[in-house]
Amino acid sequence: MTDSDAIEARVRGFLAKRGIAYETIVCQPDQADTAVFCEVFDIPYEQSVNTILVASKKEPKSYAACLVLANTRLDVNRTVRKEMGVRKCSFASFEEAEALTGMMSGGVTPFDLPSEVPILIDARIVGDELMWLGGGSRSLKIGVKADDLAQLPHARVVEGLAS
Repeated sequence: MTDSDAIEARVRGFLAKRGIAYETIVCQPDQADTAVFCEVFDIPYEQSVNTILVASKKEPKSYAACLVLANTRLDVNRTVRKEMGVRKCSFASFEEAEALTGMMSGGVTPFDLPSEVPILIDARIVGDELMWLGGGSRSLKIGVKADDLAQLPHARVVEGLAS
């Protein structure tokens, strides 16, 4: 079993344990980045969700996983900072993200994150629409209903998370 297989099995197990219905798309690692994925698999940006890990600047470090539509921009300096209750924050490095989540950069997903990482979901991500997110590796994408994301442990919907 490769690292990718183990990560993907962990993510699928998380979804199964919570009874969240999902679909999958297997892709090549070079198709994992949002623009390429959407083009190759004909997925509208409005149905592609990026999971962006944000880190506080000061020790002890705190983190948040922010879910935003691919056609929006995360408001790190105001909304995320306020939601995290920190003075300064920025995007977590690839190395930080991989170490914290046990997932691959470009595939980080809100499914099976450490319990201390809150999940902040932009308020635009709602409804029955199937949304596509990373599957933990760069070879898998997971499709779930938008409303199911708000049911994840430690998740909350935030107005103005992205613009």
